Amino acid sequence: MLKEVFQLNLRAAQGFLSSLIDVMALDLPVSHYSTLNRRQGKLVISLPVCGQDAPRHIVVDATGLKVYGDGEWKVRKHRAGRRRTWRKLHLGVDETTKEIVAVELTASSIHDSRVLPALLAQVPSKIDQVSGDGAYDTRACYESIGKHGAIATIPARRNAKRGRPVGESDWLGVRNANVRQIQEQGRYEWRVSSGCTRQ
Repeated sequence: MLKEVFQLNLRAAQGFLSSLIDVMALDLPVSHYSTLNRRQGKLVISLPVCGQDAPRHIVVDATGLKVYGDGEWKVRKHRAGRRRTWRKLHLGVDETTKEIVAVELTASSIHDSRVLPALLAQVPSKIDQVSGDGAYDTRACYESIGKHGAIATIPARRNAKRGRPVGESDWLGVRNANVRQIQEQGRYEWRVSSGCTRQ
């Protein structure tokens, strides 16, 4: 259980458990890492999902995943130039519990902003706030966040100008408020006050 929770390898799990028992001043034997290796094949561990009824602050971002295959072997063996294959893993994380609540895997050519509506649709409970980087500063993202009744804390681009909103609930009104606050407070101060730096 300790190995899974703290994501330790076998030797580190043995050392961690030894230190823990020493600190607790207990006289208990600690299994050798090879014994742990044999036993973990038969051990079933289920870590519970955190249930939360309170509105969530969702942080969204993407990371690249390299796809390995015969092309990688050819590059290592023959140093031949070859185009790498990548995938993008888009994640939605609960800022408070650090639980991953939404996941999408796309081709590397898909822009981050196009995946946000699908990520927010996967969140099981009410969303209070959505934070992301400047890649999510698009109309579709603001509209998607607005449909969930959440606050959008997305930093506008550095050369952003305020537009003329059509209605009070218009996405541009929300973006304009962010741009105005950034201009008044400064970019860093706005990120701190809005909670955007928590991502």
